[in-house]
Parts: sequence; structure tokens; C-alpha cells
Amino acid sequence: MKRRDLVKQLKVAGYKEVRNDGGHAIFEKLNCRPVQVPNHRELNKYTAIAILKIAGIE
Repeated sequence: MKRRDLVKQLKVAGYKEVRNDGGHAIFEKLNCRPVQVPNHRELNKYTAIAILKIAGIE
């Protein structure tokens, strides 16, 4: 999955990028667990699924 597609889904769900240090960007949403997204163009399928699961997105 492309990173930009994953970030787009997070933003639609209400997450905002609060920090982009080193190799990961941190996205936060009020009353939800922060999500880390690696700074790679292409993400492994299972990594993307895990990130979406943590964010509560199906």
C-alpha cells in the first residue's frame, strides 16, 4: 500500500500529523491512541493493516 493512501485514510478518520521526526510520522486524534507511520513510499501490506487496526479503521 502506498504511504500517501494510508495517510489519506487516517486524515479522513480525523487524525492529524503532530510530529515527523526521523523515520516515522506520528498521527494523533482526540481520545485515541497515537499512530506511527513509517516514512517509506511503499508500506508492507501487513504493516498497513496493523496501523489501520490501531486507528480503528476497517
